[in-house]
Amino acid sequence: MKVTICIGSSCHLKGSRQVVEELQNLVEQRRLGDQVELAGAFCMGNCQNGVCVTVDGELMSVKPETVNEFFEKEIAGRLAQ
Repeated sequence: MKVTICIGSSCHLKGSRQVVEELQNLVEQRRLGDQVELAGAFCMGNCQNGVCVTVDGELMSVKPETVNEFFEKEIAGRLAQ
């Protein structure tokens, strides 16, 4: 699974650094490093909707305060299927 987080200026101002750090921690805690590839990208063209994140190419929006919920549903949940 490839998870790409926007680190462009608009997303950076909306908390992309915190999103990246928390996702790194959650992947490490769950020992999912062999199943989840985290990557960064500049502007994904959806600046108005918070921190842009793609999961296997599917565009989503994440806020620092919703990272755990996002991880459980979109990453851990998909891997469990």
